[in-house]
Amino acid sequence: MTLLFPFLIQITLSLGLVLLLGNTRVGALKRREVRLADVAVANDAWPTRARIIANQYQNQFEAPVLFYALVIMAIVVGADGPVMTGLAWAFVASRLVHSLIHLNGNNVRRRFLAFVSGIMILIGMTITLAVFAATHTL
Repeated sequence: MTLLFPFLIQITLSLGLVLLLGNTRVGALKRREVRLADVAVANDAWPTRARIIANQYQNQFEAPVLFYALVIMAIVVGADGPVMTGLAWAFVASRLVHSLIHLNGNNVRRRFLAFVSGIMILIGMTITLAVFAATHTL
């Protein structure tokens, strides 16, 4: 059950970003920085800040999808021990860092390092799950 907490934190990050995005877009519309007609078909007309937040929100449906699948599989097969839990928390930390970098200055090199860290952690989770499956009767 301990895998449930990093799972929920990752979901909370996504929900927080979509709320921030909505607030930012509504604010831009109210300040008349953009018109609805300008963004009805494409997102290019949104102010830069809104596009950055939208990009970060979209990022939550790329690598994190693998995280969700791995966590669910680990829970289902009983591979939710301390190694998998530690890796799950590390992944969530990498996503939080990635988001903070993206939303605060957007240093692409640092953001890339956070991204690569998350991918390496996903690889570790995959290997952990594979070793568990190979050594346990499922």
